[in-house]
Amino acid sequence: MTDVAAIILAAGKGTRMKSDLHKVLHPIAGRPMLMHLLASVDALRPAKKVVVVGSGKEQLEAALKGTADLAVQEPQLGTGHAVQQAESALANFTGDVLILYGDVPFVPTATMQAMIDRLHGDDAPAVVVLAFEPEDPTGYGRVIVEGAKGQERIVKMVEQKDATEAEKAVKLSNSGLMAVKAADLFALLARVTDDNTQKEFYLTDIVNIANADGRACVAVTTDPFDVAGINSRAQLGEMEGEWQKRRRMKAMDDGVSLIAPETVWFAYDTVIGRDVTIEPNVFFGPGVTIADNVVIHAFSHIEGATIASGAEVGPYARLRPGAVLEEKSKIGNFVEMKKARLGKGAKANHLSYLGDAEIGAGANIGAGTITCNYDGFFKYKTVIGEGAFIGSNSALVAPVSIGAGAIVGAGSTVTADVSADALALIRPEQKEKAGWAKRFREAMTAKKAGK
Repeated sequence: MTDVAAIILAAGKGTRMKSDLHKVLHPIAGRPMLMHLLASVDALRPAKKVVVVGSGKEQLEAALKGTADLAVQEPQLGTGHAVQQAESALANFTGDVLILYGDVPFVPTATMQAMIDRLHGDDAPAVVVLAFEPEDPTGYGRVIVEGAKGQERIVKMVEQKDATEAEKAVKLSNSGLMAVKAADLFALLARVTDDNTQKEFYLTDIVNIANADGRACVAVTTDPFDVAGINSRAQLGEMEGEWQKRRRMKAMDDGVSLIAPETVWFAYDTVIGRDVTIEPNVFFGPGVTIADNVVIHAFSHIEGATIASGAEVGPYARLRPGAVLEEKSKIGNFVEMKKARLGKGAKANHLSYLGDAEIGAGANIGAGTITCNYDGFFKYKTVIGEGAFIGSNSALVAPVSIGAGAIVGAGSTVTADVSADALALIRPEQKEKAGWAKRFREAMTAKKAGK
């Protein structure tokens, strides 16, 4: 086994995105497309990663946070020229190099490994090209191969505009991704010229040069989805849709019931157990883990939350980062949780906000209850003990603690701790003035009539 390095090309201006955000940082399933690709690369435990950038360098520096080297391509003179910019970063590297594209985010680790394995085949190919067979290859460069199955060699790579009719009939297309030994890569690139109509240095020319040297160049094929590039908002939306479609199918294959699959949206890292039911129009942001036998009712929005077995959420619930639901707890309609833990069997069935709170097992939170956790400058915690009962329309002004088994009467504003098993009533005494309402109505009616 040799070391692996990855060169990721991300120097394109991405003008079709019409965005101030760098193209490769646009998210799919809650994660920038570049980070999808790097996660697959990282599974190979690469010795080096080099991202070739142009405009938007500062954005990529901030996003990568030192996890990869940066090389700058300026001016931008083609893909071959872009790869050459990584040469100094790989000056002492002697292993295998994967050439990838930051706007082609879904190349599986297994496909990358297959390219590396093929590079070490008995025929010692100089270049391994990742190819695919789209339903309609129009617009793609073609990969022309000859030889027995399993031993095919690339004899020509040709752009569609330069292809003959026979070559245009070939479906095998070039993704642009390659695997090359470091010792070969930069030596071949040094021989590439810009003798073409675009006056650019094409990466694909290294195949033609290696062929002319009598060396083998070969192709590995993959699913078209794996090498789909994203250059516009429309393509971004298409890839999001296709990714979600595949993720929904995986969820159902793994034992999740989706009532209306096309209305459920997952994040890249959503974890779901078995026998989970998800009703229509549920959105998962990053950081959600759901155990077995959970029910997520319709129109719920869940992000950064952990939900234990047997819990129930929604409908119309919002769980924000730090929300934790323990076994058989329940969050009902129009309840929002943030950085709060709902204990085993505890319930908050309607119209409540629970932020920065610790709620004990079996507690009941009445409709309209709010933990007042923010004073405009700092956040404070509310602790509600096991089996406590919070009456409807109560405001718990943090920091405050409600003891186990305590009852807070409806309409209370609690500003001090409540002892265990105590009853807290914080509201004015009810008074009644007999006949006052009738006299008021008569007076107002007469005034309105001008009497």
